[in-house]
Amino acid sequence: MSNAPRRISQRLIDGIVGALERGNGVRRRLPAGGRVHIDRPLPFLCLYRRPAGSPDPGTERLLLGEAAYVLASGEPVAQAELQRLVSAISHWQRETFGASLLLELWAGEPVSDPQAAAGFRIVVPRHHAPASLLEALEDELLTLRVNGRPAEVDLDYRDDPAPPGLKPLLETAPGFNLMGLAVRPVYRTSDGEILPFALKALQHGLARALKRTFYLFAHDATPLRPLHYHELGRRGMTQAVRETDRRLAAISERFDLLLHVSPVNAAEAAQAFHASHQQRPPEFLYRPRPIEPGLLKRELFRIPLERIEDPTLAHIFSEKRDELDRQITLVADRNTPRFLLGSRQIYGDPSPALVALAERLLQTFPPHPPAGKDARQVDAAEFARLAEAEIAGYRAQEPGLKARVELRPDVPGILVSHGNFLVGTDARLPASRVAATLAHEIGTHVLTYYNGRQQPLHELYTGMAGYEPLQEGIAVIAEYLVGGLQASRLRLLAGRVLAVASITDGAEFIDTFRLLRQQGFSEGTAFNITMRVYRGGGFTKDAVYLDGLVKILDYLAAGHDLDRLYLGKISHPHLALVEELEWRQVLRPPRLRPRFLDQPQAAPRLARLRTGLSPEQLIEATD
Repeated sequence: MSNAPRRISQRLIDGIVGALERGNGVRRRLPAGGRVHIDRPLPFLCLYRRPAGSPDPGTERLLLGEAAYVLASGEPVAQAELQRLVSAISHWQRETFGASLLLELWAGEPVSDPQAAAGFRIVVPRHHAPASLLEALEDELLTLRVNGRPAEVDLDYRDDPAPPGLKPLLETAPGFNLMGLAVRPVYRTSDGEILPFALKALQHGLARALKRTFYLFAHDATPLRPLHYHELGRRGMTQAVRETDRRLAAISERFDLLLHVSPVNAAEAAQAFHASHQQRPPEFLYRPRPIEPGLLKRELFRIPLERIEDPTLAHIFSEKRDELDRQITLVADRNTPRFLLGSRQIYGDPSPALVALAERLLQTFPPHPPAGKDARQVDAAEFARLAEAEIAGYRAQEPGLKARVELRPDVPGILVSHGNFLVGTDARLPASRVAATLAHEIGTHVLTYYNGRQQPLHELYTGMAGYEPLQEGIAVIAEYLVGGLQASRLRLLAGRVLAVASITDGAEFIDTFRLLRQQGFSEGTAFNITMRVYRGGGFTKDAVYLDGLVKILDYLAAGHDLDRLYLGKISHPHLALVEELEWRQVLRPPRLRPRFLDQPQAAPRLARLRTGLSPEQLIEATD
C-alpha cells in the first residue's frame, strides 16, 4: 500500500470505484490510519469509525477478516469526505447488484465482569428496516459463545442507526440497506487491556454470523447465488500472509524431525541387543543436528503473526508456529529425559479407547506363523527400482514432479523426507507388501507433498500443525484400497499403540519389548516397534497410525469425499478450515490423483468404506 493520503479526495474515490467497475479488488489507505479493503466486487460493505478522542482497542480487529470493509476516523471533520466515499461505493453496489448493504460496527458499553457473555445490540432504521436480515443476524449471533456463555442479543429501532455522537453515512432508500451492530467489549478489560483469547473467539463467531447474513442478503436481494456462505469470504492474500507463510515454511524445511530421531545404527543396535539375550537395552546413534535451536526459535518468534488480518489464516499460522516451537525443542532435547515429555506435548497420549481397540485387534487377529523361506522377499535395490517406476507413473500426470528415490545406509527401513523417498540399504519386505507400501508412501506421502507445493500456502506441503494422524490414516486406507492391508499390518499398528502406552506409563525398553513378545510379535518385529517408540528418548508418534485410521473411517462413513484429502498435508482438526479456504478459492483442487484410485478394485472397496466399517472389518471385507 502507498503512503496514507491526507484527505479522501474525489480522485481517490473515483480510483476505488473505477477498480471495482473493472472487477478488481481494492486495498487503499485512508487518512488517520484508516483503509479500504474490498476483496472483489461484492454487494455488502462493513464499516468501523474510530471514536474521536478516545481509545477503542480491539474493536476494529473484529472486521479485519471480512471481504469488504472500511476503517476510518470518527473525527467530525472527516465525516463529509467519508460519507462521499461510502455513498459512492454503495451506489456502485446498487447499480451493479441491484442492492447494497452497509453494516456499521462499534463498541457498546464497557463491562466490568471479565467473564461477561458476548452481547450485541442490532440497530436498524424505524422505517424500511431489512426484516429478514435482522432476524438472520439475530439468530446467528445467538449461537455465539464467549467465556463459555451464550451471547445476548437486543434489537433497537431508531432514526439514526450509528455509533454514539455520529450520524449514519447512508440514508435508507429502495436498494440501500443499513444496519448497525454494537458489540459488548468482552475482548478487553475495563482499563483497555486486550484479552486475546476472548477477542479471537468473538472474531471467529462474528465472522461466521456476518457471512451467513451476507449470504442471505445476496440470495434475497441480488443476482449473486453463492453455494456456501464461505464463498463470501476473502480470496486474496495480503503481503503479510505471503511473508508469514514463506517464513514458517523456511523454518520447517531447515530440519526434518523424523530423520533427526531415526537411529543411524539400527541394524548394529539390534544385533547387540539380541546378542545380550535381550538383557541390555540398545544404544542408538543419531546423525548430527544442523540447527542451533535458540537461534531458530528467535527467528520463529520474529514472524509478526499479529499482522495477519484473516482470522482463519491467523489461527492456522499460530498453531503451526506453536508446533514448530515444540519440534525445535524436541530436536534440542534428543536423548534426554525431556524428549519424551516434548513428544507427548506434540502427539499426545493414546486414549483409553484407542488402547482398548489395539488390544481388541491383537485378540481378533492372532499371530500367524512366520512366512517360510520360500516366501519371496524384495530387497532394497529392487524395491527402489519399483518405487522409481511408481514415481514415473505420477510424472506422467505431472511432468514437473521432482521426487526422487534414494538408497541410504543411514536410514532404518523406508521413509519420505521433503517429498523424496528414502530406502534404507538394509530394507527388505515381502513381495505381497510392495503394492500397499508404494500406495502408502508414494501414493500418499509423496503425492500430498507435491500437491501441497502447488497450493498458494506453503504450509500445505510442509504440513499443517497436527497433520500426521490424518496423513497416516489415509495412507493406511490406501493400503486397503489396493488390496494389501493384511491382518498382520493391523497387528503392527496395534502393537505400536501398546508400545506408546507402555512408554508413557513409565516402562523401560526391555519391558516394552517383552510386552510385545507376549502379544505374539517376533523378536525382529518387537525390536523394530520398540526401537521406533524409544528412539530419541521416547517418540510417541507411532500411535497416530491407528488413531488416524479410526478418524478416516468415521470421516468416510459420514459421506465425506476422500479425493479432497490429497490436496496437501492437512490435519483432521483443520478440516473445516480447509473446506472454508476451498470455498473461498484460496486453495486449489489437487493436481495429482492417487493412481490406485483408478484400479478396478478401488471403487467397490471405497463404496464399502462409506457404509461404515470398523478396523476389524477392513480385513473381513477384503476381497
